Amino acid sequence: MANEMTLSKLNEALDWAYDKAMNGIPGTGTALEFAQEYRRNNDTILDAANSLIRWQNTKAATSGFLTGLGGIITLPVAVPANVASVMYVQLRMITAIAYLGGYDPRDDRVKALVYTCLAGNAAKDILKDVGVVMATKLATNYISKISGATLVKINQAVGFRLLTKFGTTGAINLGKAVPLLGGLVGAAFDSVTTNTVGNVARDLFAANPAPKPTAAAKEETFAD
Repeated sequence: MANEMTLSKLNEALDWAYDKAMNGIPGTGTALEFAQEYRRNNDTILDAANSLIRWQNTKAATSGFLTGLGGIITLPVAVPANVASVMYVQLRMITAIAYLGGYDPRDDRVKALVYTCLAGNAAKDILKDVGVVMATKLATNYISKISGATLVKINQAVGFRLLTKFGTTGAINLGKAVPLLGGLVGAAFDSVTTNTVGNVARDLFAANPAPKPTAAAKEETFAD
């Protein structure tokens, strides 16, 4: 059906939201700028990540913020603006935390791990199933060893998990998605969910910072 949220539509919406998180939309800035702001105002990477997560829970999870986003978002795919807003806000938080840890979210491997964080507590199981253990230090040289085949498996698992998250049958009727995700905050953007997603990103990236950057990369990484 044309009005169902398919895996293909979900992936298109995720890629769109990821691009906006990385490159910014009017009035919000980029994920890198978001990370830089919090790194300047906190002593450590973990402090910066925790502060960023707290802000996301208290300030971003408001009707005014999401309504404002919905007013400026024009989606190229058939996904409600409020669903896209959730994706955008959470991806901006996760990519900013990845930057704090010294990782480059423009790398496809890091991007796959960022998407995995959206699955919340299920992230560990998704990665474990493809042989990636979150407790392992995620140094840059370790991430570089994640194969293309593994990336495909990660992305597929995350996609199906998010379909379940946004709709209990695994396929959302978009006509029903608007009232479900509308209202003051939206079912998919309550503070508990956002806090969980942020904590997973913190444990994955900020608690396992990448090696210190080279001089050429210092402007875009935040390893201690």
